[in-house]
This record gives sequence, structure tokens and C-alpha cells, in this order.
Amino acid sequence: MKNLKNKKILLIICGGVSAYKSLELIRLFKKKDAEIKTILTKNAKEFVTPLSVASLSQGKVYDDLFNVENESEMDHIALSRWADVIIVSPATANTISKLSQGSSEDLASTVILASNKPVFLVPAMNVRMWEHKSTRNNLVKLKSYGYKTIGPIIGEMACGEYGEGKMAEPTDILNEINIFLLSQSNNKKIKVLITAGPTNEYLDPVRFITNKSSGKQGYEIANSLLKRGFDTTLISGPTNLDVDNKINLIKVNTAEEMFKATQKNLPIDIAIFSAAVSDFKIIRKKENKIKKQENLTVNLEKNIDILNYVSNHNFMRPKLVIGFAAETQDLDRNAIMKLTNKNCDWIIANDVSKKDRGFNSDYNEVTIHYKDKKKTKEVLSFKKKSEISEEIVDRIVAQIN
Repeated sequence: MKNLKNKKILLIICGGVSAYKSLELIRLFKKKDAEIKTILTKNAKEFVTPLSVASLSQGKVYDDLFNVENESEMDHIALSRWADVIIVSPATANTISKLSQGSSEDLASTVILASNKPVFLVPAMNVRMWEHKSTRNNLVKLKSYGYKTIGPIIGEMACGEYGEGKMAEPTDILNEINIFLLSQSNNKKIKVLITAGPTNEYLDPVRFITNKSSGKQGYEIANSLLKRGFDTTLISGPTNLDVDNKINLIKVNTAEEMFKATQKNLPIDIAIFSAAVSDFKIIRKKENKIKKQENLTVNLEKNIDILNYVSNHNFMRPKLVIGFAAETQDLDRNAIMKLTNKNCDWIIANDVSKKDRGFNSDYNEVTIHYKDKKKTKEVLSFKKKSEISEEIVDRIVAQIN
């Protein structure tokens, strides 16, 4: 586990009978030469002492007594930025509920809310609490934000009941974090280019033809790729969206500009074309604004096919080419046709005729069509685009490893 050496682990210990296991977790991380800082919640102190945590971590224990006097040493923003990964162990039902609501009522929740780093929750609770619909809904929401979970496992609990809800063993937590950090380290060497949003094709200086794409799904995929450590470039048409400043963002307007930006960034390892590029452009753009008239004839010509160009680019073709298909009918048939005609490895298809998903919505439902005959089709059911993006990136990681 050499990849854990010098890695910065922020461990947040919450109140629960399983809190004692976090002491063993600290010992295991220290044994692997990881750097570790700890936050102890008020309720956690009922189960483990700050002295025992400090002795094992060989460092300061942060808690809610952390105030203005020592904030210069490590404030909540700096603490969240310091970490390579944040682990919440044990993550109680109450903790999960507070985080799903965006709470910042104590140091632990404030640090997590301020964090731009991967957050792992290690749930531990009674089996009935784990199975309760509110807990499940809270976890779905947190996963849509990019939170990851380790466990729980099935076993006998402190309350005497048996079932799922028992905290994962420290060795298993250590292994999960090790695998994640190893993947992140490997992914830094992999260049990914993603296109997103619409393109504008101008008739004159003020008018253009475009489409309803908001770019949300593409931006979410870019954010998910960054979290996994990929070297990420996002070429975006006109949108009102923000993106992490660690992503190489290139803003364009037209399909021609998007094509030239794509060419400039070749070669790459993975290409994801989620942009809704206009199929047509104006043959001759007017230099001045077209004045109002009874009728107007506009002559169009076919635009450059960026996906087709990259997917058939011989020696410069990426190892994995993923196209998107926004359809209003015959979803599967059109996606399969595009998969074959464009020489893609995957086509991700979605029905944009439905108002509750697709264009301009925060939700989506997609079908992935694979060129690989062993697994030809997979449906990612209706959920937030942020969660869809996490599932897509999960599959990318699985394919390249």
C-alpha cells in the first residue's frame, strides 16, 4: 500500500457505539505512513476520548471548541483543503440526515460542506434505522452529490439485533481507500476531453440557430471525472454553468470553434461528446443585422461532425470514444445506428421529448449501448444528472482498469 504513504486523511469520528473502531482505523493508517488529522464531534466524546485519538494520530484533535483564538492554525476551509480524502466513521443516521440537508451546525459538518475533496461515509446504525426510507432517501441525495459509502455489513449489533447496519471493519475501510487513491493516482496520467452544451450558428451578428441543451449533464460528468483524478478538459458551448477551476475549461460558440478546440487538444485517451452540436450552419452569415421583412430564406449546410472525425482518426483515435444521442423517438434503434455509423465504443442515449428529464432538467435517464458484444445495453434509471454522471464514470473506470 505504498500509495497511502504521505496521503492526507481527515477522519471525522461521530457519536456511536462503533466509534471505538475508528481508533483501530487511525492505527492502520499511521502504520501505512499516511498523515492523519481528526475531528471529534460532541457526541463522539461519549464513546472515545480526545486523548486516545491524539495518542494514536500523534496530532491535534479538532472539535467544536475550536475557536477564533486557534483558527489561524487551521480553519475549517484550510482543514477541508488539506485532506486528500475525508472519512466519516461511524456515519450515524443523524449525521447522514444532517449532511443531506446541507447542515453546518458544527465543525464536522462545516468542514464537509466546505470541502471539494472526496468524502467517504462509513454507516453504522441499527438495522431498522438503516432500512428506514428516510435514511435511504438521504443516502440517495448524498450519493448524487458525489459522496461514497463503505458498508455497512451484516452482523450482530451492540443492541443485540442481527442484520445490515454493522460498521465495516477497519481493514476493509483501509483497503477501499487504498484502492480509491491508487485509481486516482493512475487516472492523473489519463487525459479526458468532454464536450458539453449547445452551439450557436449565426445568421447575422445578433441572431443564431441553436438548441435547448443546458450542458448540465456534460458539466456533471466533467466534475465526476475530476473527482476521480482524471486530467480533464471541458470544451463548452454557451452555458450559464460553473465548473471547478482545476478543469481545463475552453469556451466556444460555434461547431467550427468546438471542432478546432478539439483538434488542438488531440491526442487524448478518452473522448466524451455530450455536446448538442448543431447539425447545420448558415452558408453565408450576414455582416450586418438582417432587417425585419415579410419572408426570409435561409440557406444551410451540414456542419462538421466532430464525433465522427475523432472516432475515425486512425492513430490519434482515443482508446475510448463515447458519443451521446438525444432522441425523441426510436431511442434504441437510432442509438445503435449511431454507434455503428460513428465507430464509437459507447453511445449514451436519452429521450429528450419528456419534460422531466434531458434538456434543461436536473434529471435524466439514459441507456448506454456498448460496441462490446458481451454487454450490449445498460439502462441508468431516472435520477439526478449528478448521480448519472457518477455511474457513467464508474463504468469508465471499470473499463480502463
